[in-house]
Formats: sequence, C-alpha cells, structure tokens
Amino acid sequence: MHSSGLFGSFGGMYTSELLIPALEEVEAAYVSSKDDPVFQKELSRLLRDFAGRPTPITHARNLSAKAGCTVLLKREDLLHGGAHKTNNVLGQGLLAKRMGKTELIAETGAGQHGTAVAMIGALFKMPTKIFMGSKDVERQQPNVQRMRLFGAEVIPVEAGSKSLKDAINEAMRYWVSRSEHTYYVFGTVAGPHPYPTMVADFQRIIGDEARAQCLKQYGKLPHTVCACVGGGSNAIGIFKAFIPDVSVRLVGIEPGGKGIKTGLHGAALCAGTVGCLHGAKSYCLQSADGQITEAHSVSAGLDYPGVGPEHSFLKDSGRAKYRTITDDEAVAAFEYLSKEEGIIPALESAHAIAAAPLLAKEMKKDDILLINVSGRGDKDLEHVAKYLEAKDVLDKKPKSSKKPRKPTN
Repeated sequence: MHSSGLFGSFGGMYTSELLIPALEEVEAAYVSSKDDPVFQKELSRLLRDFAGRPTPITHARNLSAKAGCTVLLKREDLLHGGAHKTNNVLGQGLLAKRMGKTELIAETGAGQHGTAVAMIGALFKMPTKIFMGSKDVERQQPNVQRMRLFGAEVIPVEAGSKSLKDAINEAMRYWVSRSEHTYYVFGTVAGPHPYPTMVADFQRIIGDEARAQCLKQYGKLPHTVCACVGGGSNAIGIFKAFIPDVSVRLVGIEPGGKGIKTGLHGAALCAGTVGCLHGAKSYCLQSADGQITEAHSVSAGLDYPGVGPEHSFLKDSGRAKYRTITDDEAVAAFEYLSKEEGIIPALESAHAIAAAPLLAKEMKKDDILLINVSGRGDKDLEHVAKYLEAKDVLDKKPKSSKKPRKPTN
C-alpha cells in the first residue's frame, strides 16, 4: 500500500474537494499515532480492559464432524459490544480525542458499528449521531435500542435503498459542513483513503491473535481462513496476519442473496465490475453506464454494493478467493450453529459458517478451517423468525391447478 492509499490500482481518495482537507487531517493524525507509544499503550489497555481481548478460538466439534475437518471459530461475538466493530471504534475514538474533535458521527447497517460508536461516545463523553437506513432501522431494532440507550441520536435515512450505502452518503454530507469539530468514525475497510488502511490496522488484531492461538494450541497454521465480506473489515482483520503465509488459503464469503442469476445479491467481488463508490476505486455493483445498483442480503451488514479496495487487490492478485452464500443457506447455518454448538452467530457471520462443508471438501480430516465469527446474532432473532415464517407460508402456498389454455387459431 502506497502513501496515496492504493492497493495495486485500487483505493485512492476519489471524493469531493470539500472532503479532502478533513481526510488529510485524519490521515496526518493517524500517521502520528501509529508509532506513538502513549497512543498505542492506551489503545491496548482499552482493548484488554474495556473490550475484553483476547477473544478465544473455539473448536466447533459438531460442525467439525459434519464438515470432515477441524473447524475453529474465532470468537469476535464475545467481544464487548457483540462484534469485531469495537476494535476499530476504540482506535478511531482515541484518534478523535487526539484531534480535539467534540462530536462523533457514523453510518451503520446491521447496527453493530453504530452500537460500538454509541458505546465509545458514552465512554469518551462525546455526543454521537448514527445514520442508518430506515429499512435497517426496522429490521435491527435491538441495536437501535442499544444505540439510544448509550445516548446516541439515531437518524433514519429515507433516501435510495434505505440501507447502508445511503447511510454512508448522508453521513458524508453531514461531515462536509462540520468537519472542524466532527469526527467521522467509518465502519469498514471501504471509503476514501486513509480509512481502508486505518480500519484494517485496527482490525488486524483478530488475525494476529488467531494465528498465535492456532500455533500454540494446535502446533500449526490453518489450512483455510474464512470470513464473510460486505465492506470487508472483519475479513481483512483476520486475513492480514496470514497473507504472508502462502500455504494458508484465504476465502471471503459474499452475500448471494436470492441468487446471483436473480440479480438480488450483494456480491461485488463475485458479480461486480471495477468502479468508484464512496471515494475509492474497487469492485462494485453497477449498471453498464456506471450507475451504482442496489444490493440485497438477508443480513443488513452485508447489504452493500461495494467492497474494500484491499479485497479487490487480493482477488485480482489471486491471494484470496471469494464465493457466495444465499440467504436461505445463511439462515440455515444460523439455525445450525445455534442448535448444534450453542452459539448464535450474526447473520453476517452465518454466511461464513454455511461455507464450511463446501470448503472442507477440499481439505483433509486433520486440516484446520478457521472461521471468523464476526458478531453475535441476538440482533437477528426477530428478523430470522419473520424470514422463516414468510418462507414457510411461501412453501405451503398451493400451486395453481389451472391447466394451460389451448392455443386458438
């Protein structure tokens, strides 16, 4: 990655000139904090004492028996706040304080990032605004309630598809006119430089821990590391430590939605083309004339038409492979892990869980498949119940008994 924020030809800072000074201010603060022992000591303390790191790796015995290999789960669902998002927001929150900012803003899809930002807003005594698509507000009510309990203002976004893409748009518009006192806590490894690099650095603790844990507990590295990919921060977080280990296969799982052929999906890497979205060059879902098209996923956190530029680089370089899992497969995996392992995964993470039997076909019995469980699924219980109820009604709906008409002359 060069200083310009490029991963090969991907990344960059393709955004409004009005935002450039704010982005350059964030970059300068981040560069100065990276090697500052005082900043890093405080971040390490918060990750340990507030967030609860390190998170363990768990041997999923029943899933292992089903898959035919050793399946290990990196338990980011056990982190304070319920997801990997806490790693990033603690880093960016400290950065905001270092810069003298007095207000935090953020976008959120599944609500985990919004919850994490609201959490540190309370911790650092900083007023917080969370922009969230109105569709996601409806389907992620538990996290909306948590954000408000922490004292944050949740702002529903009615524009466009009323989901994550539109929440980012509104947050950026707000930031343009208030960057002097406001800090934008961006939630994933997408967006303009320096966010893809900075968020990846704050999330790489996932992979650093998991790599050391595998070596200590099992005496070897995993055969395959797997994570779900929306914007892609939890995947980059666990991939980072293993990228130099060329013997380790890296697999990202994108939302296949209702199926790639239906067009109702969020698989920017598997079905998109190279374009520009939210200030960075990367793979995205777009029409032939370059207009961004809507994404679809049963999981709000993966309902995004783009992906972080480092994932695009890993795809084109061949270092990582990407596959899709449909809504039905993800919901089935959500139920399976809950009933068979006693772990309720986030719907986002359930996409990676669903891929386990498929990936294991290319592995031996004693090989390790390491899956990042990026968050817990409490937030998804009502949404999954409604999804299954609607599916049950659809499955029971009687098929038409009408005979086709005979053609008339």
